[in-house]
Amino acid sequence: MAVVLFFVLRAFLVQTFVITSGSMEDTLLVGDMLLVNRAAIGSRVPLLGFRIPGYSRPERLDVIVFDPPHEETLKLIKRLIGMPGDTLEMRDRVLYRNGQPQDEPYVKHDDVPDESHPWMQWQMDVLQAGVDPATYRPTRDNWGPIVIPEDRYFMLGDNRERSLDSRYWGLLEGWRLEGRAEFIYFSYNRDSYRPFPAIREVRWGRIASGIH
Repeated sequence: MAVVLFFVLRAFLVQTFVITSGSMEDTLLVGDMLLVNRAAIGSRVPLLGFRIPGYSRPERLDVIVFDPPHEETLKLIKRLIGMPGDTLEMRDRVLYRNGQPQDEPYVKHDDVPDESHPWMQWQMDVLQAGVDPATYRPTRDNWGPIVIPEDRYFMLGDNRERSLDSRYWGLLEGWRLEGRAEFIYFSYNRDSYRPFPAIREVRWGRIASGIH
C-alpha cells in the first residue's frame, strides 16, 4: 500500500524537481530542490492519455514544470509569460504584453550580444496582423508582436540571455504543463569543488522559501 500511495501522490498530487541549469537564476539556483504541485493545474494519467482537472488554472508569472516539445526525456522549468489571446513583443530586452511594457523584477540580464537562431522561424505562424513576414527577423532580444493561440502558452527563463525557451522552440500545448513550483525544500551549492557539498555547502537561507 505504501508503494501504491507513493506512485499515486507522485502521479497526481506532488512531485520533486532539481535545478540543474542556470536558466532561472536568480529565482532558482543550481542545486535547489523544489516541491511541485501537480494537483493545482491538473495532471495527466500515465498510459491512459487523459488529464485530471486541477483546482486552479495556470496564471501569468507562475513558475511551471513542463514537458518541452524539443526534448523527449527531460522536464524543464520556466516562467509562464504568455496566455492564450495575449499579444507579446520584446524590444531591446523589454517585454511588452498586450502593448504594455512589463515590470519584471525577477529577470536577470547579462552583458552579451543579441543573437538570432533558425528555430525562431516558428514565430512566422503567429505574427500579429500587419507584420510583414517577408521582413520579419526575430532575435533573442527583439521579436514580435506575436499572438498566442488557444490552448498555447509562452514560457521564458528569468535568466533572460541564458535561457533556451519559447523564443526558440515555440509555444506549449496545455497538456504539456506538469505542475506549479511551490517552494524550495532543500538547496546546496551543487557546483562546488569541495567534497560532500550537499552536507558542507547547504544554502540554509533558501530552505522552505516560496517561489515567486
